[in-house]
Amino acid sequence: MGAYRDPAAGARAALVAEIAAGGSLTDPAWRAAFEEVPRHLFVPYYFVGRPGGYERLWGEDPDPRRRARWLEGAYTDIPLATRLRDGELLSSSSQPSLMALMLEALDVRDGHTVLEIGAGTGYNAALLSHRLGEERVTTVDLDPEITESARTHLTAAGFHPAVVTGDGARGCPSRAPFDRIIATCTLPSVPAGWPAQCTPGALIEAPLATGLILLRVRDAEHAEGRFLDTPAYFVPLRGVASAPGTPHRGALPRPGPENELFRFLLALTADSLDPYEAYALWRREGHPGRERFGVTVSGERQWAWLDDPRGPHTWPLRDAAPAGG
Repeated sequence: MGAYRDPAAGARAALVAEIAAGGSLTDPAWRAAFEEVPRHLFVPYYFVGRPGGYERLWGEDPDPRRRARWLEGAYTDIPLATRLRDGELLSSSSQPSLMALMLEALDVRDGHTVLEIGAGTGYNAALLSHRLGEERVTTVDLDPEITESARTHLTAAGFHPAVVTGDGARGCPSRAPFDRIIATCTLPSVPAGWPAQCTPGALIEAPLATGLILLRVRDAEHAEGRFLDTPAYFVPLRGVASAPGTPHRGALPRPGPENELFRFLLALTADSLDPYEAYALWRREGHPGRERFGVTVSGERQWAWLDDPRGPHTWPLRDAAPAGG
């Protein structure tokens, strides 16, 4: 008889090869994490869309064909819906290639401590634990069902980082300071308490306005940085106001490859700029890419900007979540 081949290991190797072919996982340490952490243990079941609702796939299904579909989906480069309530998506496992991009952009070093906002399935915390050591990783989520599930998945995979139930908008003061903060949920603004829980020079990476902002922390009250050039759509952070809404339809251009960047500008300026003014600016500036935009945090004030944080095109962000509590 031939040697037994683990279908999960083969599927995982194929996924890693696909992500690497797309330009990510150039760091051998992150490639090893993706090769060795079994994603399927973090998605024992998930939901796929179908006409009229969702279909649940799970690893213990008595039908071998459905089990095969579940395993195939677990190692496909797509986000997976993992928790629904009344038809609303509450939690998901992010697209692996986007996770790889975000983790590499976080620029961690040996010895760094990381706070993850949004525990999800626990998979991202497992990857961080593989790279840095579980004792240096903290993941927090508002929903106790999510944190309990993440803790169970992490244990099954052999990892035991700190899993905390709490409002991620307030960070995790008891485990601070952190060298890196990474959020896996969309923010309306940068919560006011996060920079104060960071070491000087730390990085904060978070989804904001359909993009990914990467901020360098100067001190407890100041941080600044630009957006990465990739789009990013995540479940909103609970515990603070929801993310900016979808753009006005009217006579404005409908979504498409070219004006997806316009949708980003609309989301970024939703509370401070009329949509038609935003459209005029977008046209006048030559359809600027995300990397031309940035965010500055200065005490209780924070604003987004185009090209220059003190230039003519700046917009206040929504009020940040309070630092206390």
